[in-house]
Amino acid sequence: MEIPGFKEIIQKLSVFRHNSSLLLAVIIVVVAIALFIPTQLISSKLKEQIKVESVGKGGIVQSQSTNAVSREQWKEEQKYQQSYAEDANQIKLKAEQSTQRELLSYKIFPQPADTSALIFEEFGQRFRAAVEQLIARINASDCPSDAELDRSLQSSSLRSRFGRRGPSAITSFSRYYRPSYYGRWSDIDATIIDEICREKASSASVYAHPIDLSGYEFWREYQHPGRDEAVKDCWYWQLGYWVIEDVIDTIAACNAGLNSVFTSPVKRLLNLSFALKDRRYGRTMMRQSIRGIQTKKSLEDKPSYILTVGDGLTKPCTARFCSDDIDVIHFNVTVLVSAEAVLPFMEELCGAKQHKFRGYPEGSATEQTCKHNQITILESNIQPIDPESAEHAYYRYGEDAVVELDLICEYIFNKAGYDNIKPQAIKDESQAEAETGTPGAIR
Repeated sequence: MEIPGFKEIIQKLSVFRHNSSLLLAVIIVVVAIALFIPTQLISSKLKEQIKVESVGKGGIVQSQSTNAVSREQWKEEQKYQQSYAEDANQIKLKAEQSTQRELLSYKIFPQPADTSALIFEEFGQRFRAAVEQLIARINASDCPSDAELDRSLQSSSLRSRFGRRGPSAITSFSRYYRPSYYGRWSDIDATIIDEICREKASSASVYAHPIDLSGYEFWREYQHPGRDEAVKDCWYWQLGYWVIEDVIDTIAACNAGLNSVFTSPVKRLLNLSFALKDRRYGRTMMRQSIRGIQTKKSLEDKPSYILTVGDGLTKPCTARFCSDDIDVIHFNVTVLVSAEAVLPFMEELCGAKQHKFRGYPEGSATEQTCKHNQITILESNIQPIDPESAEHAYYRYGEDAVVELDLICEYIFNKAGYDNIKPQAIKDESQAEAETGTPGAIR
C-alpha cells in the first residue's frame, strides 16, 4: 500500500477550509481524546490514594472517636509509672531486708573496736547458747543416754523383783545392740529400756542434739588463731547460725502444735553441716562413732562462699555463685520424716520466714518485722530406714512409715543488705579467691 505524500494530505484537509465548523468539531474531538486517557489514569490513581489515605484514616478516626481518652489521661499514666517504680524499689528493699538479720554479737563487725580476744570467746559462747535455745524452742530431745538407762535399770523395782542386781549390761558399745537380735539383755531389761525410750519420745516433739549442728563443737574449746582469722571465723559462723535458725524454724512450723515424736511429721534432725558427712556414703556407721569424730571434723566443716563449681557441695542447678549482687553458701541437712511429710518439709524449708531487725549497730533503728526467703534445694535423696537397726536402737518414731531425707541446699545473701558490716578481711579474701579462678568454672 502506498503511503500518501504530504501534498495529498494537504489537499484532503483543504475541505476544512470551506467548512470551519467541521474543523472545530474535529479539533474538539481530538483534544477530548487526548485528555480522556490521562484523566482516567489520574482519576483511578487518585481514587486509590483517597481510599487509602483519606477514607482509611477517616475510618480509624471515627472508630477511635468513640473511645477517645480523657485529656487527663496523662495523670493516670503518671500514677501507673510511679506505681511501677515503687514496686521496683520495694523489691530492692525486700531483697536487702532479707539479709539484714540480727547478729550474735555487735562488737566484731565490720572490725572489732576492742583489742581483747575475749570478744571472740564471747561470740562462741553466744553461738552455743543460741543453738541450745533453738533446740529447746522446738521441744527437742535426744534418745536416752547410757547413764539414764543404767540408772533406770539399777533402780527398777521390777528388775529387783526378779533378782537382777549388780552392774548394768549397758555400755557405750552395747547400747546399739537390740536384745531381740543379740540377747545381751533379759526380757525384763528390754521391757524397761523400751518403756524409757517410749517415754522419752512421747515427751519430745522431735529428736535433736546441738552436737549434730555444725559450729556447736567448733566453738566448744575455741583456740584464738589471730585477730583477722578470728574475725573471719565469727563472720562465717554468723552466716551458719542464720542457716541453722531457718532449719529449726522449718521443723517448728512442720511440727506446730504437736508434742510427741509419735505424732510429729518431722521425727529427727540427724545432721546440719556445711561439708558432706561420711555418713552420706557409709550409712551403717554408728551414730556414736560419728559424734566421736565430730570435733576433729568441725575445723573442716564451716560455711564458705561458693565462687566456683569446685567450692560447692554439688553442681548448682541454679548456676548461682557469688557475684557483685549476691553471696552464696551451700549446706547439707538430713532429717527423718514421715513419708507423707517429705514434700511439706521441703516446701516449708524453701518458704518465706520472718525475722526482726533493729538496725546496724544494734538498736540504731526502729524494730521492723521483715521476711526472708533464701533457701533453694539443689539435690535431694530419700531412702527408707530400718527402725530395728543399730543406729535407731533407742529411738522410737511411732507407727508412721519413716524415711531419711537428705538435702543439699544453697543459701543466698543480698550483698547490699549486709555489705556495710562485712569485714574487710572477708572482702579481701573473696576478691583474692575470685582472681584465682573463674566464677562458675571448676578450678
